[in-house]
Amino acid sequence: MTIAQLAKILILTHAGFGGIALISGAISLLAKKGTVLHKKSGKLFFYTMLTSTILSLAIANMPNHKSSFLFCIGIFSSYFIIGGFRSLNYRKRNHSVRADKFLAYLIIVTGAAMMIYPVLLDKKIDIVLFVFGLIALIFGAIDLILLKNLKKLKKNWLKIHLSKMISGYVAAVTAFVVVNEWIPGVWAWFTPSIFGNVYLAYWFYKLQKKGSVTKPT
Repeated sequence: MTIAQLAKILILTHAGFGGIALISGAISLLAKKGTVLHKKSGKLFFYTMLTSTILSLAIANMPNHKSSFLFCIGIFSSYFIIGGFRSLNYRKRNHSVRADKFLAYLIIVTGAAMMIYPVLLDKKIDIVLFVFGLIALIFGAIDLILLKNLKKLKKNWLKIHLSKMISGYVAAVTAFVVVNEWIPGVWAWFTPSIFGNVYLAYWFYKLQKKGSVTKPT
């Protein structure tokens, strides 16, 4: 098997898992939180999205497919879904946050690289990488602050879970929109995020109105 053939297989497999992640993620978002359907579809989304992302990291390092841009986006997406999945453990006593701190530092380094790399390479700012890099820095900094206060972390586990899993799904939708060129220009990168933030704001409002973030609705 040639490198080109292997790359084609990996790309098709990556797309297949990505498609399943899109469907299962949508079901999880629409299902009533805390139900069996929500949990099962959420787990399916996590594992298929993670598999698709790992494959994208491998593809981005293959001959004729090398892309620092896609590699950074892959790490960015992985951070959200892994962090969102791990946030479910914040409810437990004596939960170790060592891996969570590692993820926070990793996304901060990745965010900085996304912002600086185009400047070093092409002597100009890439608006897409800059914005997503800035978001990565903000999320990483917030993580490090929260991880210093385990009591606050436990109290806000649901907000953290929702924000990261929704962001992970937005990343999947963004990749799909960009690859298929459904929206022209840079708007393909930012439109899914706009809708995702509106949906996330709705849930934060709902949780605030309920007055508790310790149990899913």
